[in-house]
Amino acid sequence: MADFYNYLQVNYEQILNLLGQHIYLSVISVLIAVIIGIPLGILISREPKLSKPIIGTTNVIQAVPSLALLGFLIPFIGIGSAPAIVMVVLYSLLPIVKNTYTGLTNIDSDILEAAKGIGLTKSQTMKKVQLPLAFPMIMAGIRISAVTAVGLMTIAAFIGAGGLGYLVFSGVQTVDNYMILAGAIPACILALLIDFIVGKLETSFSYTNKQKSSSKVSRKVKKLVIGFASMIIVVGGAFTVYSQVNAADKIVIGSKNYSEQLILGNMLADLVESKTELEVERKLNLGGTQVAFGAINSGDIDAYVEYTGTGLVNILKQSPQSDSDKVYDYVKKEFKEKYGIDMLKPLGFNNTYAIAVRQDTAEQFNLNAVSDLANISDGLIMGPTIEFANREDGLNGLETAYNMKFKDVQAVDGGLRYTALDNHKSDVIDAFSTDGLIEEFGLKVLEDDKNFFPPYYAVPIVKEETLEKHPELKEALNLLAGTLTDDKMRNLNYKVDSLKESPAKVAKEFLQEEGLL
Repeated sequence: MADFYNYLQVNYEQILNLLGQHIYLSVISVLIAVIIGIPLGILISREPKLSKPIIGTTNVIQAVPSLALLGFLIPFIGIGSAPAIVMVVLYSLLPIVKNTYTGLTNIDSDILEAAKGIGLTKSQTMKKVQLPLAFPMIMAGIRISAVTAVGLMTIAAFIGAGGLGYLVFSGVQTVDNYMILAGAIPACILALLIDFIVGKLETSFSYTNKQKSSSKVSRKVKKLVIGFASMIIVVGGAFTVYSQVNAADKIVIGSKNYSEQLILGNMLADLVESKTELEVERKLNLGGTQVAFGAINSGDIDAYVEYTGTGLVNILKQSPQSDSDKVYDYVKKEFKEKYGIDMLKPLGFNNTYAIAVRQDTAEQFNLNAVSDLANISDGLIMGPTIEFANREDGLNGLETAYNMKFKDVQAVDGGLRYTALDNHKSDVIDAFSTDGLIEEFGLKVLEDDKNFFPPYYAVPIVKEETLEKHPELKEALNLLAGTLTDDKMRNLNYKVDSLKESPAKVAKEFLQEEGLL
């Protein structure tokens, strides 16, 4: 407990900043869902024929996995806060629309007849009778949506939108429980707090409470809430417009979602800030290859570090090759012609895939090379990352090249696969040759004796149009060329994964030691 308290003391500024982002994203999403959902609920209560298709559509959206929905949105909206807000809004619609519809359609028909009898129009009946009586049911839907939004918004970090999910994702990648708790606990407290606030609003605006309190006080409360909601929307809109207007003046550096990429992303950003006059925005921890490459291809980010083998097989869909120079030349040429992306000079290290097992497994079956797995793989559980399990230069191609089939495949992302292996929940994992966690968990890395895995030399890639506007970027980023060996990168990863140092700190210290800052 004392260690966790110390972690909070050291990182409280980052936690508060991410909490602020989380609150902003969650509140904006719920407000938009309310603005859309309540009118939809009113509409289908008046037009019953529309109720089934509209409620059915919101049900279908609710059934789509959140990450899948984000995957669908990224090609159209890009990365950052916009797709995260859209995702949460779509998920929040069902309880609001359904509860509004249910509340309005379940009012006693005698009450509606009485309203009609005293001469109220349909609009007056809706405003003075139906909505007040349905209000508790509507607020119940909003409360469900608000609490759900806080939890869903943690996924926003997957696409660079920030929020408390950044700590959760980073903690999972580095097997840092304190970091996970630092993100999860504030998110839980925030969910409870929002539920409490919405509950208080429900009580203040309820029909029963209105009868007990003066209309003057009620009007003041109403104005206060409406003013607060309007302020958030206006500030959010201004922030969005400001971001778009100033986007051309910024260089956006991205990274994928594991320690090495976070370190390299910070290195690129530090160099640009130090060697140029450009402002830098960091959109790190962007998820897997498809998210990061999709972001640079769409212009949401300007640069990040990719690997030559990943570019060859996973992006360009070519068969693995072992000649590192040919792979680099081919990927550089294709990226330039197909995507308008320039590949700079390699950083120096080759972070190829590796197959790792526990020492006791290696000793039990006398495992030294991947070929040794062929005869016993049908009795072992493979615990790869999700991306490795679905890549041709990953598990699919590996099993074909080595003529083996594992007993079961249980994909676990990030640093959790190391934990699963250590806890005997799996027997074999994929690793990166520069992973610091290999040393921490004392694993045996098997030789790729058939040279299946292509070379994965780390290389900064940059949008060509960005380099045309800011040619000084190439000179700044190429300062990193050849400075990182496999051993150096492994040591940097070890500092983050095992010693729990921040990627930003590790990156800056390395650049200073190399005389680049």
